Amino acid sequence: MIDLKGLLSQVNQQMNKNPGLGGGLAGGLAGGLIAGLLGSKGGRNIAGNALTYGGLAALGGLAYKAWQNYQQGIRPSAADATITPPAPETGFLPAADDAAAQRDLGLLLLRAMISAAKADGQIDTAENQRIFDEINRLTLSPQDKGRLLEEYSRPSSVDAVVASVATPQQASEVYAASALIIGDATPTEQRYLEELGQRLRLDPALTQQLQSLVDQARS
Repeated sequence: MIDLKGLLSQVNQQMNKNPGLGGGLAGGLAGGLIAGLLGSKGGRNIAGNALTYGGLAALGGLAYKAWQNYQQGIRPSAADATITPPAPETGFLPAADDAAAQRDLGLLLLRAMISAAKADGQIDTAENQRIFDEINRLTLSPQDKGRLLEEYSRPSSVDAVVASVATPQQASEVYAASALIIGDATPTEQRYLEELGQRLRLDPALTQQLQSLVDQARS
């Protein structure tokens, strides 16, 4: 079983000791929106920290581990479940002092999570209001906040998510974040994930690795 919450805790403790590192992202994209997104959806056990710097490290580490297993031809069932933060040079995690890159990745993953959370069309009026309230509380520029609110008001769209992905590493992270949000997928959500993987041009063997690690992280 993957101790993703333990990794989040360790990284965020380091960030608290060095508040100058990644502080903009941790302050602006901390877990309020994600907690709102996941309030009525069971099993999402990284909700509260999903987009702090520690959350980016955890998601990046999960995607990097899946990529390594895929490259080495390791079966998902036989893979070591140890997840560690990837080095910035791998492309799976921005440097701790690169606030702009952290912000861009954080916003991308937020968009992916919003789209995935809405994939089954089951978000009710009360949950909608809670999520709008959490977006309004985020410490973001009016422009970024407006983009998120506008995006949230739209139907779930794989196209919009894929259009913002710049690298294969980001593609893996977007899939991992989406699968974590969805959890135990309904048929509609499963079709969404399958289309997302195809549109991101992820090899099915890599999506199997990602899904296996996500399932372990949620257990």
